[in-house]
Amino acid sequence: MHRRYLIINLILVLLLTVSCGSKHSELPKTSVPPKVTESEPPKLSTTDSINHEVVNPPQKETPENKENSSKTKNEGDSVNLDNSLKRWGFRPNSTHTTPEVSTAIKEMLKKYSAYYVGDTNSKVLYLTFDEGYEKGYTGKILDVLKDNDVKAAFFVTRPYIKTEKDLIRRMVNEGHLVCNHTSHHPSMPSKAGNLDEFKKEFTETEDIFREVTGQEMPKYFRPPMGEYSEKSLYLTKELGYKTIFWSFAHVDWIVDKQPTIQQTHDIVMKRVHNGAILLLHAVSKSNTEALDLIIKDLKAEGYRFGTLDELN
Repeated sequence: MHRRYLIINLILVLLLTVSCGSKHSELPKTSVPPKVTESEPPKLSTTDSINHEVVNPPQKETPENKENSSKTKNEGDSVNLDNSLKRWGFRPNSTHTTPEVSTAIKEMLKKYSAYYVGDTNSKVLYLTFDEGYEKGYTGKILDVLKDNDVKAAFFVTRPYIKTEKDLIRRMVNEGHLVCNHTSHHPSMPSKAGNLDEFKKEFTETEDIFREVTGQEMPKYFRPPMGEYSEKSLYLTKELGYKTIFWSFAHVDWIVDKQPTIQQTHDIVMKRVHNGAILLLHAVSKSNTEALDLIIKDLKAEGYRFGTLDELN
């Protein structure tokens, strides 16, 4: 009995030993690190990536980029130019000689393709009209020009083209130059600080001229009120235009205070000179009624009428 009891106890001890050894040999599964491979890097969460800088690849140069770069450079070229407002003017004379302007003004005009006279070595005249609105005289002016075989330049605004389409087409069909006098008739130095606004004064007028006539507008420009600056002249040239001032003008734009026909005729005949660019306003009744006699008398004195296309 005693021996059997010892054997049973020994068996129980052995069983307990095996059981405990088996429990200590197991490791918790959470202690095993997750396997990471080179082909599958750990993913960042949305919050992890918020503050990460994104670097874009260098932009390839394209023709469009080159054009934009060039435009920026051209804008920069005008930054240091004087934009103080100047008003075109000169001292008229009765000696049939070219009105004098300062040497500095002459040099500025030459630099920026601006003119106030043409060929002063020959008896040639350039007849120009400013058109901001219609007073009912332009048709008669065109009749007189046609009868005398004279070509002129008409500087027109966008509203004028829009409201007077038939007159514009007639000007073109009869061989006259229809030129740019801006979209809104502003003082151009006031626009020279913003290249887009400055350019729109030209392009809006060009666009409606093209729409009405099917042609491109000649590249001649008259600054409203004769106001300009070095910067505005520079920008005008950059747009491909020649600026056209004048060497003859008189007070003809006040519609309810017109000079007489004789006064209008006499002042032209008194101040005309070789190469003169004459500025007349088409709202003037006196200009309209005196025009035929003025042209005939100037031709009788040996003058011919040229066009702005002759300027160089």
